[in-house]
Order: sequence, then C-alpha cells, then structure tokens
Amino acid sequence: MGRLIEQTALATGDALGGVIDIGNLDDLETIGRVADVAVDFSAPAALPAVAHYVRSTGTPLLSGVTGLSDAELAVFDDLGRFAPVIHSANYSLGVAVFRRVLSEAAETLSDFDIEIVETHHNQKADAPSGTARLLLDAVDPRHSRTPVYGRHGVTGPRDRREIGMHSLRGGTEAGAHTVSFFGPDEVFEITHRASSRQIFVNGALHAARRLCRMPKGRYELQDILFGGKEG
Repeated sequence: MGRLIEQTALATGDALGGVIDIGNLDDLETIGRVADVAVDFSAPAALPAVAHYVRSTGTPLLSGVTGLSDAELAVFDDLGRFAPVIHSANYSLGVAVFRRVLSEAAETLSDFDIEIVETHHNQKADAPSGTARLLLDAVDPRHSRTPVYGRHGVTGPRDRREIGMHSLRGGTEAGAHTVSFFGPDEVFEITHRASSRQIFVNGALHAARRLCRMPKGRYELQDILFGGKEG
C-alpha cells in the first residue's frame, strides 16, 4: 500500500516531503514538519513513533494501519488534540457506502441472524480484517451482540445474539466482504469485492487532500464523504 500510494501521488502531481520505512523510522525524531499531511500504512509497531511525530509537529495524519488493539486505536483520539487525524481500515468509497447501508439494514432486520465473511490474499497478517471489524461496528454499533470467530466442534444451537466472523485466506485476493442477514424463510446479503488495492489508494489520497484543510480533531471517513465534522 505504501508503495502504491507513493507512485499514485507522484503520478497525480502531488509532491512528497519524504518517505519513511522501517529502515529510517528514527528520522521521525528529527525531520520536523515537511508536508501538509502524513500518510501511514505501515504496522502497529510504528505507531509510537508516528504519534510522537504528530504531537511534536502538528502534522495532519491519515492512517490505514490494521491490526491495532483498542488501546492503540484510542491513541488517535488523543492525537486529535494536536492535528486533524483520521484512521480507517478501508478507504474505499464502495465500502463507505456499504457501511452506511448496513447501518440501516441492521436496524430494520434486528431480529435476523448476522454473519460476516471476509477473504484476503495469503500474505495478509491479521484476521479478521480491519474492514470486517468496521462492518461489525456498522451492524452492531452498541456492541450488544457477541462476535464468534469461526466455529468448530459441537457448538450447539446458534445464539440469537451472536455474530459470526469468518476469515478466508488464499491466492492474491485483494479483499472481499459479505454480510448476510438470515431471517425466517429469507436471506439478505451484501457483498463488496475489491479488484485491486488501487481503490484504497485513490480513496486515501482523496481523504488526505481534504484532511489537511480541517481543524484539529479525530475524524471518520464517513465525516469526509457524507458530511459531519468538516470545517
């Protein structure tokens, strides 16, 4: 993702203030503010260095890092005191609409059983995907249901308050997510499939260009696409 963002930014006329990777992560201690916005698609281990950079320079931050714990995600709330920041596990326009539709569907189909299946390439390190977690939040914003991560053995009847989360890994699949609502005598399903990672790159750069014009605060992609906090 980092390489694709670099290539796409240069191809569309954006200037790069610098490129930070694992080999020069310590440069964040000394380089100061060199760009309108910092874009981070690295790994959870880099978060402390990135957070320090935002606090010390006030640089707006767009993060697409996945596999973060709840405590690590809370760091973005604190960073909002220093700069406009956004974290999303998925910057696809289609997924943003997916989440919006799911919120309405889940409210109407509140008595239906819900299952979420995500598929990714065989090199993906975390499971379930960050996008699957976003979709889980969309169908259960109050966290009143219990996620069940796969099933094995004699599990007994399905609890009506659980939500099944299933991860498939194989090949070069860029990302596919299906949310199914199972009701009496009917099934309603929504699927989003990414043909390549370029859709995430395009969405991230679009969000980054808008983020640097916003006041300090923690933002969601929904704020940018559908209105909300933007100043």
